[in-house]
Amino acid sequence: MGDVGVSNGNNNYALYSSSGYSNVMTHSLSKETLNDGVYEDQMGFLGPNNGDDANEDGHDAGGDRKDMTELDKYWKAVRDTPQDFTGWTYLLQYVEQENDLIAAREAFDAFFKCYPYCYGYWKKYADLEKKNIFIDRCQEVFERGVAAIPLSVDLWQHYISFFRTQYPGPEYEEKTRSLHERSVQSAGLEFRSDRLWEIYIQYEIDCKKPRNAMEIYDRLISTPTQLYSHHFEKFEEFVRDNLPKDILSAEEFLVLRMEYLKNQKASAPTSDDASAEGEQNKKSADSSSTNDDAKTENDAKKEEEEASAIRDKIIELRRVKHKANEEEVSRRWNFEEGIKRPYFHVKPLERTQLKNWRDYLDFEVENGSHERVVILYERCLIACALYEDLWLRYAKYMEAFGEDGPRSVYDRACSIHLPQKPNIHLARASYEEKSGNFSKAIEALNFLEKMFPTYLPAKFRRLGLVRRTGKREDVEALFKKYIDAATSPSIASLYAIKLARYRFKVCGDIEGSKRILNTAIENDKVRFRFMFD
Repeated sequence: MGDVGVSNGNNNYALYSSSGYSNVMTHSLSKETLNDGVYEDQMGFLGPNNGDDANEDGHDAGGDRKDMTELDKYWKAVRDTPQDFTGWTYLLQYVEQENDLIAAREAFDAFFKCYPYCYGYWKKYADLEKKNIFIDRCQEVFERGVAAIPLSVDLWQHYISFFRTQYPGPEYEEKTRSLHERSVQSAGLEFRSDRLWEIYIQYEIDCKKPRNAMEIYDRLISTPTQLYSHHFEKFEEFVRDNLPKDILSAEEFLVLRMEYLKNQKASAPTSDDASAEGEQNKKSADSSSTNDDAKTENDAKKEEEEASAIRDKIIELRRVKHKANEEEVSRRWNFEEGIKRPYFHVKPLERTQLKNWRDYLDFEVENGSHERVVILYERCLIACALYEDLWLRYAKYMEAFGEDGPRSVYDRACSIHLPQKPNIHLARASYEEKSGNFSKAIEALNFLEKMFPTYLPAKFRRLGLVRRTGKREDVEALFKKYIDAATSPSIASLYAIKLARYRFKVCGDIEGSKRILNTAIENDKVRFRFMFD
């Protein structure tokens, strides 16, 4: 496979391989679970449909799909081992080489349900649609890509480049501007987002909208980015190259001009100097042209002095913001320098990298705004998408800001990035129960039970959840279900002991508790003989 990587704001690319993935994914799926279709149903891929779904565009890209046997082999590999990233790359490489657009769409769509943070493959998918002259489809892929990984500066750049190439006319100016604005709204706080800001500013300059460019500069000057100093230098050049009235809002321009005129009046020459200057002006007037519309050299000089003074004031005012921004950058610089892999990769991160992310998050939570904390968590979870503790930490942080935030974090972690990790599902169930959403809590535990049928903590958590609802008949029914479905007498005995305790402690049914224990002893004599010896 070629050099295809995931980037989060710079041009770092990486070859992917599946090595190390099994070390990260500590709870892999059993073959029985895969055969039951649990994981496939959750992730939403079942392999090629062998052409049953006709191309809705009526395009027969790739001919008659002659080599289905080879394609099925690649699909079988990812169905049998969905966490094998290399298997996915082989499948995508195959459909791309064959130029089989229908098969490619199926493969890419399935792949992104497992690995949505792979910037390079979103780009490949979009290029494939563009190559087959499906421009609308190409744009749709870009839209899906930036929705899946909104902090990908590179993907936004490619999307903008594509859009401006396809729709270059002035009639698309507002739509292009809107796309630029979306890019900086989504990824502008990324530390390496400099290029997005630069192309946005240059676009406004090319459109001869210097006031718009000035507004963008005002935002950029207060945004901590890697090239913050370079941006201020470019800003100074921009101010020097344009008249103040063309780049400032009317309100700010009038304020600065009135301030300049006030200062000029305060420093006006004495009466003798004024008399001499008046005499000189009179002589100059007598020798000037009779054209009333022409500006005198003295007037032009005064206008230039005024413009220069206002420019200096503009830069002076913005320099205060620049200095404050410089301080914010310097506080974060060491953390940013410590980020060696800002993009997604299936290989585990080095311990120093993980420590740097955790320390950086601690710093931002303590010193930054909520917006900056969220952006940093999102950046972190691109590089650390396979690390359960960081997802749990993010969800916990978001609990202070309403229910939607934590739920979104759990949804992404449980359904996309960490479906095989039990702890994240247990945490999700606990959060939903704490929020009063018992149905969602039970749903999370049901999913965990289906994925790991023999995982006892999930069953015990569900029993506790049902018990806390106060519905005794439901608790009894669930205990009976687990006892009947137990895979061994010892597991059945474990449930029976807990049921007997429930009867005794909660229901006050001593006789019923004894009957349950007697039955369990009869069914598992070996275990209970060992316990009582």
